[in-house]
Amino acid sequence: MTPPLVVTASPHMKAPATTPVIMWTVVAGLLPIVAVSFYVFGISALLVIAAALLGSLAAEAVFGGAHTIGDGSGVITGVLLGLTLPAGLPLWMAFAGGMVSIALGKRIFGGLGYNIFNPALLGRAFMMAAFPVPLTTWPAPTRNWFALAGDNFALPLMSPDTAALVTAATPLGLSKFEHTPTSAVPLFLGTTGGSLGETSAVVILACGAYLAWRGFLNWRTPVSILSTVAMLTGVIHLVDAKYPGPLFMLFSGGLVLGAVYMATDMVTSPTTNKGRWIFGIGIGALVVIIRLWGGLPEGVMYAILLMNAVVPYINRVTQPRVFGTPRRGARRRQPEVAA
Repeated sequence: MTPPLVVTASPHMKAPATTPVIMWTVVAGLLPIVAVSFYVFGISALLVIAAALLGSLAAEAVFGGAHTIGDGSGVITGVLLGLTLPAGLPLWMAFAGGMVSIALGKRIFGGLGYNIFNPALLGRAFMMAAFPVPLTTWPAPTRNWFALAGDNFALPLMSPDTAALVTAATPLGLSKFEHTPTSAVPLFLGTTGGSLGETSAVVILACGAYLAWRGFLNWRTPVSILSTVAMLTGVIHLVDAKYPGPLFMLFSGGLVLGAVYMATDMVTSPTTNKGRWIFGIGIGALVVIIRLWGGLPEGVMYAILLMNAVVPYINRVTQPRVFGTPRRGARRRQPEVAA
């Protein structure tokens, strides 16, 4: 007997990787980076990440409802925000940053899939404007893992006690303001001052390779960012040796973390492969410009946010031509009229 014909609405194919599966896999890919941040900066790293995560989840529950927490997107935002912060930051600031990341970076646009800017970076931009001194106070790496790296438990609106805080300038700050180089090995291993995510580049790249293998990360975006930075800084360094070379520019600051985990955000990055190349080249060029000639030593956050703003235009100009339609700019042929 012939089975009955079942007619349903499209789509007729269902991918095994749902949004929660993708999001929670990315969360799992962030755990090794969190572990390295604890190894380098101690218990304060876990406290700051946890505070940012709690702020993100609280905003999800308040503005989106408890059901939106389960998709894992809020967890990714909180963890990524925490990885962009210094270990000695007061926890209430990290919590506030997590709230802003979700409320203004995601929910105000309509929730997951509608936001224009990367929520974690938007939250950090807010924190950079609201708390510039704590955001640029960098504790030195430690081996006393259970000692606080700063006044993490400072009360809101109170000045934290930084008298006993051991700080260390970031490699980018040393290079830009003191013209002091940093060798490649500490940069590659992440044993320098900086944010929690400026840790081991080899771990970040390995986690990114795993996500790309699973199909949850498009390799074109990070490859275009890193190759653009390498090529531009290589040429500039050859022209004038006072500027740092490619190895330093690649592995210092938050470039690797931003290229692998933030620029590849499926919502705020282009949908076409050609667009991803354009997007990555733009981010890489902006990073080089800001780092070398801007007023700040780091430019990854601003480069990604600026390119997020032009993603709709990139998507529009790189969409492939639909079969049977004329090429863009081509004149449509008028039908001949019989005499």
